Amino acid sequence: MKPTYSPKNNPRVIIIQLLYGKYYNPDQKILIPKHRFKKFIKDIVYGTIERDEIINGEIKKYLNEDLKNTQKLDKVFLIIVKSAIFELLYKPSRSSKIIIKEYLNASNFFVEDSKTKYLNALLDKISKNLRLQNEWKLFN
Repeated sequence: MKPTYSPKNNPRVIIIQLLYGKYYNPDQKILIPKHRFKKFIKDIVYGTIERDEIINGEIKKYLNEDLKNTQKLDKVFLIIVKSAIFELLYKPSRSSKIIIKEYLNASNFFVEDSKTKYLNALLDKISKNLRLQNEWKLFN
């Protein structure tokens, strides 16, 4: 089901667009548009880019069976997964359910409904693993 609001108002749609542009044109300077969540957008975009190797490691660790070959995977889909993983890893104060819901809403502008359901399952699986891992680190 496609959302009725404008993609320009959704910060995660902007995040996905900026990351897509950066991954396909690494030399291009990232221009964050004026937005009420500009700091949030900038934080997620730069954080995802800077921690790309760590995020790829988490994908291999938890989603290796689900995403056997990331080279063949739709690039927008992979960018959505990476930015969501960044938030799940480095923004523990945000509820994982809210992060997943927001990325699913944003994904409706980029991927088919069937892939959105698959994305939901992947993000749910990795959020449980990452949040358990982070809680274990906090208490040990």
